[in-house]
Amino acid sequence: MSGNTDMGTDAYTRYINGEDTAMTELLSCYWDGLLWYLNSILGNLHLAEEAAEEAFVKLAVQKPVFHKKSSFRTWLYAIGRNAAMDLLRKHKREQELLSQQNLTAMESAEAAFFREEQKLQLHHAMTQLKPEYRQVLYLRYFALFDHKETAKVMHKTTRQIENLLYRAKISLRKHLEKEGFVYEEL
Repeated sequence: MSGNTDMGTDAYTRYINGEDTAMTELLSCYWDGLLWYLNSILGNLHLAEEAAEEAFVKLAVQKPVFHKKSSFRTWLYAIGRNAAMDLLRKHKREQELLSQQNLTAMESAEAAFFREEQKLQLHHAMTQLKPEYRQVLYLRYFALFDHKETAKVMHKTTRQIENLLYRAKISLRKHLEKEGFVYEEL
């Protein structure tokens, strides 16, 4: 995905300079990954879509300045995370109810994404984790962010990310073992 970083910066610069079709490139390149990351925070695919839309609307309408202190993708995911946090605050009471009501729909949508049985078991175990654990595992192992990028997105130090990742992997391993499954890459 490192090639997408330069593409993102280039496409966003072209969009800021008036090339509207560049936003379509950004959506095409980053939508799916951002959506699944936000779903790991929110635990609800519909809310994740709303947060992803908010992130792209912010880019399209407010056109914030990208200072290139990180990769474009890291910056975009941080914007998305902020949108998700805003939604969580706004929908705090509704979140539990929505999560339960949408569990079946979410599982079927995610089944298309996690086709292999190991990935399904891993994903199911991840839904049992604390949201912060799901976030760090998703960013590191699904979105393939490095520790520094993960720290920027989650507003933490790299040392905090290392500790959080360690605790998240232990927790995930325990959930997987309860189900009689051991994931070799942990």
